[in-house]
Amino acid sequence: MSEISIGSAVPAFTAQSTAGDITNASLEGHWTVLYFYPKDSTPGCTTQAQNFRDRIDDFKAAGCQVMGVSRDSIKSHQNFIGKQELPFTLISDPDETLCNLFGVMKMKNMYGKQVRGIERSTFLINPQGVVTHEWRGLKVPGHVDQVLQTVTAAAQ
Repeated sequence: MSEISIGSAVPAFTAQSTAGDITNASLEGHWTVLYFYPKDSTPGCTTQAQNFRDRIDDFKAAGCQVMGVSRDSIKSHQNFIGKQELPFTLISDPDETLCNLFGVMKMKNMYGKQVRGIERSTFLINPQGVVTHEWRGLKVPGHVDQVLQTVTAAAQ
């Protein structure tokens, strides 16, 4: 199966989340921001989650749900949600099914060593379940505002 890209419908999948099982059908009927991040409770990932948390009312006003995805366990996600008061669902992808589907697993340098991990990426999915925008290898500062601006324009 080739990785998803702009204009692709999200294929059938089922994944565990902090809100129960999530399927591709869970993404249909409204706009969805699906963001992939490396690890719960790390500095960049915490900042990114806080930024989505702080703008969640604006996303909801645009008819958009936000979901985060990492390889962390449901227990780790629940702790992260509790500690950061996150008002959105986190998807656990320990077997990297969604990560591979969206092509976000990359070789990265960490402390001078090559490691395989999630490349911070965000996808905007329309109410029909089709990817309309993607941001890959992004930097956290200003990203959530950029996504919100795109959602607001697309949802009009």
